[in-house]
Amino acid sequence: MKHPGLINTVIKDNNDFFQWSEKNFAKIQIIIEKYPPGRQQSAVIPLLDLAQRQNKGWLNKSAIEKIAETLSMSFIRVLEVVTFYSMFNLNPVGKNYVQICRTTPCWLRGSDKLSEVAKEVTGCKIGVTSNDNQFTVVEVECLGACCNAPMVQINDDYYEDLTENNFRDLLNNLKTNKSIKPGSQIGRQTSDPKRNN
Repeated sequence: MKHPGLINTVIKDNNDFFQWSEKNFAKIQIIIEKYPPGRQQSAVIPLLDLAQRQNKGWLNKSAIEKIAETLSMSFIRVLEVVTFYSMFNLNPVGKNYVQICRTTPCWLRGSDKLSEVAKEVTGCKIGVTSNDNQFTVVEVECLGACCNAPMVQINDDYYEDLTENNFRDLLNNLKTNKSIKPGSQIGRQTSDPKRNN
């Protein structure tokens, strides 16, 4: 299994020229103002996130160059940050970016079974994007919701207290563009103890 960041070892460039949208350029000014004068390079992570969101979930070479230019950094310095953090993608990802936690609490509660369900429903292997570009499925380290294990993150939302069945339903609903409810799939409030009724 490749670490999510390791699927990003080669920068894929689709030759699309990246330019900040007007809305994001205004956000950049606000972000940079949060840092002391001359320390604008500290804004690299928020700008990478902004660019990745604007670029449909991934960073091509042109986006990284634009961030370097915006922050007066060398390209390699920005690339070092991109390749260090697994939250940045150097390859296109599907509409639904499914991150399955595989750390001990989730694994003990069945995350390996969730990986099998994900492969079955999406039709793609771990670390790969489905042919219809609807899903990219990766296994990741702790996402910090251990009390509600097993859990996954899909795009920006957490889905917790998963079983093979409710995870299969969740993915099938995504596949057919039905709405899904984030959070605990058994109605647990935050990390309250599970109650047997």
